[in-house]
Amino acid sequence: MEMKNTDILIVGTGASGLFAALHIPENLQVLMITKGQVKESDSFLAQGGICVLRDEEDYDSFMEDTLKAGHYENRRESVDIMIRSSRNVIRELIEYGVDFARKDGELDYTREGCHSKPRILFHEDITGEEITSKLLKAVQALPNVEILEQVTMLDMIEKENTCLGIIAKTEEGEHLGIQARYTIFATGGIGGLYRHSTNYPHLTGDALAVAMRHGVELEHIDYIQIHPTTLYSQKPGRRFLISESVRGEGAKLYNAKGERFANEVLPRDLLTAKIQEQMKKDGKPYVWLDMTVLGEKVILNHFPHIYERCLEEGYDVTKDWIPVVPAQHYFMGGIHVDSSSKTTMEHLYAVGETSCNGVHGANRLASNSLLESLVFAQRAAQDIGEKWQSEGEQEKDFAELLQKTEKCICKQEKNLADTYKQEVLGEIERERQAK
Repeated sequence: MEMKNTDILIVGTGASGLFAALHIPENLQVLMITKGQVKESDSFLAQGGICVLRDEEDYDSFMEDTLKAGHYENRRESVDIMIRSSRNVIRELIEYGVDFARKDGELDYTREGCHSKPRILFHEDITGEEITSKLLKAVQALPNVEILEQVTMLDMIEKENTCLGIIAKTEEGEHLGIQARYTIFATGGIGGLYRHSTNYPHLTGDALAVAMRHGVELEHIDYIQIHPTTLYSQKPGRRFLISESVRGEGAKLYNAKGERFANEVLPRDLLTAKIQEQMKKDGKPYVWLDMTVLGEKVILNHFPHIYERCLEEGYDVTKDWIPVVPAQHYFMGGIHVDSSSKTTMEHLYAVGETSCNGVHGANRLASNSLLESLVFAQRAAQDIGEKWQSEGEQEKDFAELLQKTEKCICKQEKNLADTYKQEVLGEIERERQAK
């Protein structure tokens, strides 16, 4: 079995993993691995935008909008950190070359569901791709970072509640042991556990299953957000998301009779319930979304990729209503972390959708996800940097522990992926039943 030794291991190459890598001190070696291709993360799929505190007068409104969407189950400290950090994050993204929309030379802001005012920066309808691609370019230019694709984490190597690294499997099916002083899980969401999801199918919550097996605390893993509007299709595979900003700009929802039946900018969970109720009344597997009211200019300038994708399915959104249906979209729960993204295991951090720092509460406010991921990924990297000098050397027993773990993995590897899926789904159901 091949072995690698690194200072920092980051499992995942989405926005949070990349931003963490960019903030690790350059004198430390960073190894990043990803289960699929480097661009196959949900960060690349995010359409709507990224929230930002516009000015000090916006603080109370931003806080209340986030808490209200989250049914006041949010961790206020985390929300405060996110909001207060937002201007610096946006400034840094612009320095990396992120091209946010501008109006008369100034940053342009849009509004989405449950926001009381426009505070969302965007790049057409592919904000996630714009941000994540620029972060990836910056990371690839770093001499201290190595990225490995098609490498799947199988299990964690730990001793006395301290993470020492992981055992993984390469594209060729070979085992790979990775020893690291610090490990960051940035493995994304759980969409691959569901039949209808906007997520990549390989995102199956492996880090949650690994965490559970090693006694790492989880939090609110039954808090799963359904996006109310994805393009209805009978084709198998990932559902195409119709961004919330479409409704924020004024698109309307109609029932089978062509009548409006809900406030289009309700929080996602409430609007999803309204749509599901209407589908039942209509006896249809979808409702209609009318983008034509936005006008051709707005559609082609602000939502060109939605326009093109719908055209591929036979719908011209400048002229036609489109059928939409709710689908699994985002995971508010995850591995419990503190305000520095540290888990309950030593030397183990979790960021992005994999983690639960309490920002989102029971329901995520639109466009808070990219911001939250970046803010708390940076905090993880900074915390590691601060602790580095005071921590001891790597555990000498890693090779022996790796061999023991490999023996256990080999006995169940054939069905390990399905086992992990069932363990995560089972824990989600137990959480639901307990409430």
